[in-house]
Amino acid sequence: MSDIQNMIDELRAFVEERDWGQFHSPENLAKSVAIEAGELLECFQWSGEGDREHIAEEAADVLSYLLQFFDKTGIDPVEAFESKMRKNREKYPVELARGSTVKYDRLLKKRG
Repeated sequence: MSDIQNMIDELRAFVEERDWGQFHSPENLAKSVAIEAGELLECFQWSGEGDREHIAEEAADVLSYLLQFFDKTGIDPVEAFESKMRKNREKYPVELARGSTVKYDRLLKKRG
């Protein structure tokens, strides 16, 4: 069993023990990901550096809600990641994208 699946199983048990699943619709979980991502950004609000422990906690909150979202929707996180990386490699070929922040639609125009 993968580390990701172990984390999902642990989260599922944690939620079930507290009967919180009733509140965890995909919509609510997606909102929670965004809310926690905002809290992660707050760690850097007034400076480029933050408290590493607090940053780790907020990042873990984002990950926890995202893993719960994958579990609730039946989307395999590993398959979703691998599929997206294949698409990203096509959209951002190394010879055009290296060292550039240009979005793929403009980047590919360079290719001609």
